[in-house]
Amino acid sequence: MSSTALPPEVPKGALDDATARRLEALIEQEEGAQNRLPGLLGHAAVAVALAMSLFHLWAAWDIVPTTTLRFVHVGFAMVLGFALFPVARRFRHRLMVWDAALIAAGVYVIWYLIAGGDDLQDRIIFPEPMDIVVGWMLIALVLEVARRATGWIMPAVAIAFLLYAFYGNHLAPPWQHRGYDAERLVPHLSITLEGIFGTAVDVSASLIVLFTIYGAILQASGAGKFFVDFSFALTGGKPSSAGRTVVLSSFLLGGPSGSGVATTVTLGTVAWPMMKKVGYRADDAGGLLAAGGLGAIISPPVMGAAAFLIAEYLKIGYLDVLVMAIIPTCLYYASLLFMVELDQRRIAARAAAGDQDAITKMQVDPVGKLLRLYGFHFSTLIAIVVFMVMGYSATLSVLYAMIVAVVLSFLRRDTALTPRRLADALAAGAVQSVGIAATCACAGIIVGVITLTGLGLKFSDIAIQAAGGSLVVTAIYTGLIVWVIGLAVPVTASYIICAVVAAPALIKLGVPDYAAHMFVFYYAVLSEVSPPTALSPFAASAITGAGPYRTTLQAWKYTLPAFVLPFVFVTDPEGVGLLLQLRGEMGWGDVAWQVVLATLGLAALASACQGWLLRGLAGWERALLACAGVLLIFPASLEALAPGLVPHPHWVGLALAAAVMALQWRRPAAAPG
Repeated sequence: MSSTALPPEVPKGALDDATARRLEALIEQEEGAQNRLPGLLGHAAVAVALAMSLFHLWAAWDIVPTTTLRFVHVGFAMVLGFALFPVARRFRHRLMVWDAALIAAGVYVIWYLIAGGDDLQDRIIFPEPMDIVVGWMLIALVLEVARRATGWIMPAVAIAFLLYAFYGNHLAPPWQHRGYDAERLVPHLSITLEGIFGTAVDVSASLIVLFTIYGAILQASGAGKFFVDFSFALTGGKPSSAGRTVVLSSFLLGGPSGSGVATTVTLGTVAWPMMKKVGYRADDAGGLLAAGGLGAIISPPVMGAAAFLIAEYLKIGYLDVLVMAIIPTCLYYASLLFMVELDQRRIAARAAAGDQDAITKMQVDPVGKLLRLYGFHFSTLIAIVVFMVMGYSATLSVLYAMIVAVVLSFLRRDTALTPRRLADALAAGAVQSVGIAATCACAGIIVGVITLTGLGLKFSDIAIQAAGGSLVVTAIYTGLIVWVIGLAVPVTASYIICAVVAAPALIKLGVPDYAAHMFVFYYAVLSEVSPPTALSPFAASAITGAGPYRTTLQAWKYTLPAFVLPFVFVTDPEGVGLLLQLRGEMGWGDVAWQVVLATLGLAALASACQGWLLRGLAGWERALLACAGVLLIFPASLEALAPGLVPHPHWVGLALAAAVMALQWRRPAAAPG
């Protein structure tokens, strides 16, 4: 079984050996350090991974009982996790005795749960001693497989919540609860569908694993390489092609790659030489590449794993989530494009011929030829949406989209998914889903404790009281909470925790549940560029040679304007128009007005962050533009600071932006530098 490696779109020889090793280490931090098992062990691991994919494909087609699907999903994740992820790096590429023992324990636990059937479910309140033993075994196995696949932070957080469940009766109000013993807590976490096998694992087993397999099939058919080549060819021959290529490629590559870090690495190895040629500093280029990788997570039609959880928590279709994400995603990329255009003024971009030279050296075919040879890959990318619009469920839509991808791959010999390549793709998709499954199972421990102890409701009351009942202040607190949690855990885990802890506070203050969850989702995504888990900026810095933390700061600069946007979802009654939702007497004209204000606000914030408009901005000009951008996007901020002082804060923002523009217009533009 092959170990974690660079994405297939990375050109051979594009990186020196030391850089390639650093990048593989960073990818392993996100996806886990995998074993390369030799001989029969490697074939056995592939066979188990293939069996996992085939089982989930069958479950997507036929009816499998909910408990069986979730139990088997976690069982496969544990078997592959203990086989492919070593207990420590010094034991890599071999199966140790303890790994085999853990695999056997995982198989036994899942067999016990399935064989127990309804009798096991009926005795949750009065469990037998063996039920408690097996429950503790499951909890320990889930914590260990999550540690191996995702790192020690997530299991440590889960253990802290377990301690809270046992000893919360010793805490002072308002954190105090009655306290629970093992007889009550362990079955709740290990047997019911409110703990380990709760909503997160349900989504992982029924949707996320299928989309992961779908992404692996697209990669195997060459779709990822086509999207990168197409982006470079489409934007070639222009002074700003380097930055624009990163923006376009990140959008197209997000679905097939399924990883922010992988997207960053793929784009960086190809785009960095051209970005350097046109004048980007190493840290600026790294920041833009990381921002592009982050955009891949929020880009429809295949968004991050947390997007599937939103659909499940809100009991809506995944297509509804995609619809809500359309305008925010467009505005995110509009913000990046604003930054890119300002980059060209600020860094003295080279002439168009220079860009064309860079593209020629990369040997990218013209757009027409690429579309003629490989344009069918676009069909596979949009097939999911087409099937969902036709009324199929997300599960069947992705299944049919896989079939479309496999069939269309035979249009060319070099993309054809022969039985061997298809089997490898299915196995790779299963392996890629192990980390997510482990994260969801571990998060189930946290969510189970929260629901049992009522911590979510307690936390909501505490947050609202601390904010003095102010919706704006509560939203700011919620954003900070999600961001802080995202510093320690990945996007999926951050969303799961905050969806049950932080979102209820906003909902209590009258925010629609879908708006609250989208707010939490976008701030959870910030963990992709937030240390110590800022893996995308760290990967970009390894490519460009810039300092990792300087690159992280630049990534924040590129992403900051767009992440002020979610506040309008929750603080402005008409802000839900950006999610294409109508409330009360709202009409589509109100939605259009919200989009215009948000676009202008993002442009103002982009200028303030870049320090450039028509020419370099003075400090006070940047401050005015920053205020203008915030007031245009987030007018409730002025209402919160000075209620009733200004009836329509967005007009103040427009006036400030117009004033700075007029001042810049009156003076000749300085030479960019």
